[in-house]
Amino acid sequence: MAALSAAISQYWEGFMSYHRIMLKLSGEALGENGWLFDHEKIMAVAEVIKDVANGGTQVGIVIGGGNLWRGRTGAANGMDAVRADQMGMLGTVMNSIVMQDALIRAGQPAEVFSALPVHSVCQAYLRDAADEALNEKGVALFAGGLGNPFFTTDTAVVLRAVELKADALLLAKNVNGVYTDDPNTDKDAKLIADISYREAIALNLQVMDLAAFKLCADQALPQVRVFGLDHPDNIKRVLAGEALGTVLHP
Repeated sequence: MAALSAAISQYWEGFMSYHRIMLKLSGEALGENGWLFDHEKIMAVAEVIKDVANGGTQVGIVIGGGNLWRGRTGAANGMDAVRADQMGMLGTVMNSIVMQDALIRAGQPAEVFSALPVHSVCQAYLRDAADEALNEKGVALFAGGLGNPFFTTDTAVVLRAVELKADALLLAKNVNGVYTDDPNTDKDAKLIADISYREAIALNLQVMDLAAFKLCADQALPQVRVFGLDHPDNIKRVLAGEALGTVLHP
C-alpha cells in the first residue's frame, strides 16, 4: 500500500490539469461495511482531498447518505415519501459535517453549504457564495441534495457541477466503474471503459438516475469519471490521467 502511494506521488505533480472538480462520494463507501462511519477511511479520503487542493485543483464535494438512511427504504415500508426523503437529506448533512471535520483536522479549510436550511449547522447554499468559498478555501461540501424530495444526490451533484463550472465530475463509488449489468449479480457483466451520456441513457445504465444523465447530456458536462473508492488514492490516480473505471462524456 505504501509503495503504491509513493509511486502515485512520483508522477502526481504536473499531470493534474483540472482547475475545479466536483467529487461525489458514496456514503456506503465511507461507512464500516457500508454503514455509519469508517473514521479511518474518512480521514484517509480527507488527506487525499487536501493533497488535491494543495496541488491547485478546487474540490466541490457531495456525499450520498446511504450509510445512514435511504428514503426509498422508508417509503417502501409505508412512510410518507416526503418525510423519508427529508431524512435522507439530513443524512447527507451529517456526512458533510463528518468530512468537514476530517478535512479541518487534516489542515484543509472547508465550508459546508446545504440546500436544506439548517442555519445553526452550516450556510444555506448560494451559488456565488459557494464559488467564493472554492476560490478562497479550495474545498466546499454541498449537502441537503436539492432541498426537495424526489431528487437524488446524483441530480444534485450534476447540478452543482454545472452551476459551478466544474471541469469534471468524479463519482467515487463502492464499485469500480460502469458495467453492462450489476457485477454483484451477473458474473458476465463487462466493464465499460468509455461511453457517451446519450448511449448510457439509451442502454438504461444505472450508474446515475435518468434526470442526472439528461442534465449531463443537455448541459454538455465535459466529463464524468466513475471509479472505485476501495483505495482513497484512486482519486489522485484518476486526476493524474490513469485510465481507472469508466469515462462518460457528451
